[in-house]
Amino acid sequence: MNLLLLPLQILSGIYLTAAVILILFIFLFSMMRRYKRCPSDKILVVYGKTGGGKSAKCIHGGAAFIWPIIQDHAFLDLTPMSIEVNLTNALSKQNIRVNVPSRFTIGISTEPSVMQNAAERLLGLNLDAVTELAQEIIFGQLRLVVASMDIEEINSDRDQFLSHITHSVEAELKKVGLKLINVNITDIHDESGYIQALGKEAAAKAINDAKISVSQKDRDGAIGEAQAVQDQRIQVAAANAHAV
Repeated sequence: MNLLLLPLQILSGIYLTAAVILILFIFLFSMMRRYKRCPSDKILVVYGKTGGGKSAKCIHGGAAFIWPIIQDHAFLDLTPMSIEVNLTNALSKQNIRVNVPSRFTIGISTEPSVMQNAAERLLGLNLDAVTELAQEIIFGQLRLVVASMDIEEINSDRDQFLSHITHSVEAELKKVGLKLINVNITDIHDESGYIQALGKEAAAKAINDAKISVSQKDRDGAIGEAQAVQDQRIQVAAANAHAV
């Protein structure tokens, strides 16, 4: 009897050892799968019980271990988004309606505080939803900037106009975790033709200034030529008198 039970005990021990090894292997494999690396073009968002009083932990260009049951993770894509914003009938400071067709390039920010905003407000949204949200923010801020400036300022000083747009739009985009990468204003025009009239006035002034400049150069040239002839005649007369 004892001799018969011995092989069974050995087999049971082998099975038990194999089961323990298998369980350990599965456990280690599961733990390895919970270690997540973050690509350079994404943000790793760890949510759940993260500690520090934050609703989520954001990691860019690193890695983190995701604890089972109490934590989970998701990724935010850093791919830039190009948004066409065709603002029409926006009232300027002079109550003149203008159209400002433009294109904005935006993306999710990698600044620590702004990444936290993105994790709280953009996580789970697809690209179309993020684009629509950013477009609404840009439309509103662009109208405010146009309303704070005169037509002459918008038309003549494009650098200042772009600076106001950048400052205003970027501050609002940061609240939802986005950043402004580039702004391109293609053209500005109004239905009343005021900007076109300003352009014609500037062109006419430039033409007149050019004509005046040419006339002044011609006058200076004629005076210089007459002065040279006069000097020549005086010098010739003096030489003749000296010879006599």
